[in-house]
Amino acid sequence: MKFADRGFATRAIHAGQEADPATGATIVPIYQTSTYTQEAPGQHKGYEYSRSGNPTRAALEECVAALEGAEYGLAFASGLAATTAVMSLLSPGDHVVAGDDLYGGSYRLFDKVLKRGNKLDFTYVDTSDPAAVEKALRPETKLLWVETPTNPMLTLSDIRELSGMAHERGAVVAVDNTFASPYFQRPLSLGADVVVHSTTKYMGGHSDVVGGAVATSHEGMHEAIKFYQNAAGAVPGAFDAWIVLRGLKTLAVRMRQHEENALAVAEFLQGHPQVATVNYPGLPAHPQHELAKRQMTGFSGMVSFTLEGGAEAAYAAVQKTEVFSFAESLGGVESLITHPATMTHAAIPREEREERGVTDGLLRLSVGIEDKEDLVADLDRAISS
Repeated sequence: MKFADRGFATRAIHAGQEADPATGATIVPIYQTSTYTQEAPGQHKGYEYSRSGNPTRAALEECVAALEGAEYGLAFASGLAATTAVMSLLSPGDHVVAGDDLYGGSYRLFDKVLKRGNKLDFTYVDTSDPAAVEKALRPETKLLWVETPTNPMLTLSDIRELSGMAHERGAVVAVDNTFASPYFQRPLSLGADVVVHSTTKYMGGHSDVVGGAVATSHEGMHEAIKFYQNAAGAVPGAFDAWIVLRGLKTLAVRMRQHEENALAVAEFLQGHPQVATVNYPGLPAHPQHELAKRQMTGFSGMVSFTLEGGAEAAYAAVQKTEVFSFAESLGGVESLITHPATMTHAAIPREEREERGVTDGLLRLSVGIEDKEDLVADLDRAISS
């Protein structure tokens, strides 16, 4: 793969993005076509129908693979479409061990769709505790699903240790790497088999596209997921693929600023009298700070915190911010504030949600790349007044 041995920022700008052979266009064109003219039966130029393959999408897939250090990449219409494609590797009756602090959409897919009719069996455990994972693994366990850092509690799991444990029992390890992005964490290098992203988030980076991606170096898994990609058809259009590809070009510089701003915000919140707890792996007080330093090359831009005043204080705060927009999603250049209990994690039953720390007083921040002084002042005004 060309540019595979270059630096991250170079790969983000060049991998899969050579000049267009037909015109010399420096930027990959948007191949806005559904079909391709063929020379004769069985003779074409690599593309037949855009559900099966599109040159713009192929460029994105190659770039994603290069950034994750993978042999193969596949693009999807959403992060959940990418997740569903990975789950297609399983058969009815297979057992999955998954983290108990998951994105609410992943939980909804697992518990309300894939579990229905006894198709798949799920056990949810604290994947930050290897002993709990080991206890949950069974002979019929085929997949360990890990989200690290988790959404929204920012808990980390040791990818290397869990991968070794799962592989000893014949299970595949899939890591949702959305929160860290490949700039700060590369799970395949730590032993994982498959990486999943919502490219809607940091990869796209501008809150203007919905997409997903899968990366792996296992040829068999790639072929199986690629077959499902074509068969199920949840693929991004050429324009959406192009938007994500454009976002990837600035991923390195954006992630550095996200991290710098998030640390400033987390340190401010840590010292605020009306804040009960702060979750950010870049803080030395975070219980897995040392694991974060070993496993990641940076701490990303997500922060969550709980207010002393509980739900009432949280509801008031989200209505007072001016720089932080009260909205779902994350990873864009603009800062967002979210109330997980009523937004991203509303699909999880209250009792289960609160056991995992997702209380009505919890707020999640996607810290953007604005001036950090403005971000701190905005939060100070919102939670102090």
